Amino acid sequence: MSETGHATFSDELLGFAIPSRHSRGRVVRLGPVLGEILAAHDYPPALKHCLAEALVLTSLMGGLLKDEGDQLTMQAQGEGGAISLLVCDYRNGDVRGYAQHDPEQLGLAGPDPSLAALFGKAHLAITFDIARTGKRYQGIVPLEGNSLAGAVEYYFRQSEQIPTLIRTAVSSVAGATVAGGLLVQHLPEGEEGRERLHIRLDHPEWEHVAILADSLRHEELVEQHLSLEEIVWRLYHEEDRVLTTPGAHLAKGCRCTVNHFEDVLARFPKEERREMANEDGIILVDCAFCSKVFPIQD
Repeated sequence: MSETGHATFSDELLGFAIPSRHSRGRVVRLGPVLGEILAAHDYPPALKHCLAEALVLTSLMGGLLKDEGDQLTMQAQGEGGAISLLVCDYRNGDVRGYAQHDPEQLGLAGPDPSLAALFGKAHLAITFDIARTGKRYQGIVPLEGNSLAGAVEYYFRQSEQIPTLIRTAVSSVAGATVAGGLLVQHLPEGEEGRERLHIRLDHPEWEHVAILADSLRHEELVEQHLSLEEIVWRLYHEEDRVLTTPGAHLAKGCRCTVNHFEDVLARFPKEERREMANEDGIILVDCAFCSKVFPIQD
């Protein structure tokens, strides 16, 4: 196994590849960054857990982006559940997330609500914005099953046609929330002739990689004294070669500034801006991500 040169613990991505198995992966653990994002709102425990998992998934998928300025957005919209909207995004190592919910309905769902109780009838949209070309790619799948991670696996299988296994874990101790995740995929380079691997989820290369990944324990992902390199080594140390690559340092990435909102409001007709303003001619813009209010002079 190759070395990254330093040990990676929290708020950094670690990439890895297993060339002989035509597989790649990402592993991440969110610590202080997660605390900063969750602190923007007084989320109940069940909602903290759900948003923490969503931020882990967004970071893992964002870690697959290639170029500066590329953005990954994950959005879940539900009807009839406790959460009506959950949105997270990743760009250049900056992550942010927000969940809109009905407190009364969330209370009725109990301390450990199912995905159906949280979202009701819902769908999951995953969007890739590519900076170099200006193009946007989006896939939408039903939000079903037992977890957000399972829905993202289904997205990759259906929309990207890439065999993917994802494991996530969330732990809250003494008021501090830590979350981690592993994503591993079988690459298209592993195709044999014209037979695509997504049709053969029982391909021996993928079966081997997936079985080992599935042995990862919940507590390993959230153990803050266990490096991400050690996690990869525990899973795949018997492989001929495993390449590890340092990923982005992660930070709370809310992009709300007065200049940003002034640019956004400038796109509205003057009459509409007047209707938005209060009696002092001030437009109050509330950023849902960071829970701050920005006064903008019209």
